Amino acid sequence: MSYFIFYKKLGFLNIEGLFLHSQRIKMFESKNPLRTPISDLGEFGLIEHLTKNVKINQATTVKGIGDDAAVISSEKDMLQVVSTDLLVEGVHFDLSYMPLKHLGYKAVMVNLSDIYAMNAEAKQITVSIAVSNRFPVEALEELYDGIQTATKIYNVDLVGGDTTSSTSGLVISITALGTVTKEKIVYRNGAKENDLLVVTGDLGAAYLGLQVLEREKQVFEANPNAQPELDNYTYLVERQLKPEARKDIPKLLEDLEVVPTSMIDISDGLSSEIIHLCKSSEMGCNLYEDKIPLDPQVISTCEEFELDSTTIALSGGEDYELLFTISTEDFPKIKANPNLTVIGHITNKKEGMHLITRADTKIPLIARGWNSMKEE
Repeated sequence: MSYFIFYKKLGFLNIEGLFLHSQRIKMFESKNPLRTPISDLGEFGLIEHLTKNVKINQATTVKGIGDDAAVISSEKDMLQVVSTDLLVEGVHFDLSYMPLKHLGYKAVMVNLSDIYAMNAEAKQITVSIAVSNRFPVEALEELYDGIQTATKIYNVDLVGGDTTSSTSGLVISITALGTVTKEKIVYRNGAKENDLLVVTGDLGAAYLGLQVLEREKQVFEANPNAQPELDNYTYLVERQLKPEARKDIPKLLEDLEVVPTSMIDISDGLSSEIIHLCKSSEMGCNLYEDKIPLDPQVISTCEEFELDSTTIALSGGEDYELLFTISTEDFPKIKANPNLTVIGHITNKKEGMHLITRADTKIPLIARGWNSMKEE
């Protein structure tokens, strides 16, 4: 297993347990005497070893790890929300530049983001992994360190899962569970004509972070002694390697007394997610190019890479921001909030889905976001 090492240079790796030193990476090499084969522990011993420090914080968790199934109590007048995502090595992540702690953390974020996109509160997760024999116990300890760091920060319980062998590398499947009241749950299909299209945060940084990492990987493969210069891309690389789910948004909207009419998380690119909302709601939309929020580092890096920043925001993916619609009556409640940007509005289905360019040209909105099923 070859690893591309540069993490000591990145200032954002300041959460305890998320700093992956090159010395830790080297410990995973097959000839190192500190490498512990998974077979030494066996399946049940491995699970016990990796989860021995798991603590329960949610009142709804009656029984977590250690039995045939987890037991979760039902809260009165609450709906249960469940989401599952599968991450496959070589498809969703590249371990040549993705530290295992970051991978564990990011895998949790991917799933929690779906829960928050339902305007719900995340409560529990289960984690299942399939792993090849090239990974020792120490590697999985790094992975679970990232997972448990995420559960602590986001106050969710790890209540179960499974481990098995794999012939093709590492596979991670996480299921997230959450709760929300019937009055506050938000689906994709509730957008109405004239509703405002709103997005959290900024877009495109995660994709550009990936491009920076891929470029530096190629440099490293050509010259292993090369030292990557990442000072100008810290925010972009952080958004790729350690994204954060928008746990704050459901609470923010509650405080503002705003219930979105529809909502979705931005995992596959802004254009794809807008189209999902419009198709589910049987509506059209106008998205305004000059309203799409972009970080200055995104703009400057797009210029360096000779990329169009709007295209990156529309198609990049992995931002894990939230996209939602609100009624026009709620605009005064959100207009001054720095976390939220109005980027367009919903139209009649017959009008179609369009991007209004800076030159005031109306062009069809096309889904060009990332597709894991696309043939290379």
